[in-house]
Amino acid sequence: MLIFWKAQLVLLAVPKTGTTALEGALAPRADLVFRNPPELKHAPLYRFRRLVEPLLKVAGGEGFETLAVVREPVSWLGSWYRYRLRPELACTPNSTRGMSFDAFVNEYCKGRPAPAAHVGSQAKFVEDAPSGPGLTHLFRYEDQERLLGFLADRLGDLPPLPRRNVSPAAEIHLSPGVEKRLRMKRAAEFELWERAAVSPAAG
Repeated sequence: MLIFWKAQLVLLAVPKTGTTALEGALAPRADLVFRNPPELKHAPLYRFRRLVEPLLKVAGGEGFETLAVVREPVSWLGSWYRYRLRPELACTPNSTRGMSFDAFVNEYCKGRPAPAAHVGSQAKFVEDAPSGPGLTHLFRYEDQERLLGFLADRLGDLPPLPRRNVSPAAEIHLSPGVEKRLRMKRAAEFELWERAAVSPAAG
């Protein structure tokens, strides 16, 4: 999570959406940077509202806007699947070695996925409390031009974005039946993806 005081902007770090690269480029000009623990670095919107926003208000900060980047759901799951192929995770419950992508996604669709497929939800990440004001700006990971244009308008010219947390290469193919199940079981993820394309807050 990055907080820019003068720009009154909070960049929430949705995992596997390139936010680590954004952090690498923008951290030097941010006023607050949460790198650790992961519960704060990757704090979802509701946790920001509960834990961080009150501190900003105490310091006189009002009207902060929130921004998140979301990724096409199958691509997002593919990134998690590849990330958990890393050699250092071998022989651990979080490893996806020996597991096909279809099996990974089928597991993700369960109410209680096994550790390897327990990767959270982009839809839940940006969900606010029922009475909350909701997320201000929502961008697609794949639409970097729009995202970076917005950030440049708010923060000034941006430095080159480094590549961070690059996952191992792997063949990612989802069979039609499993994709159909994913779209049914995790419809909110696809609804969020569609909303990111048309959200008036993202432009």
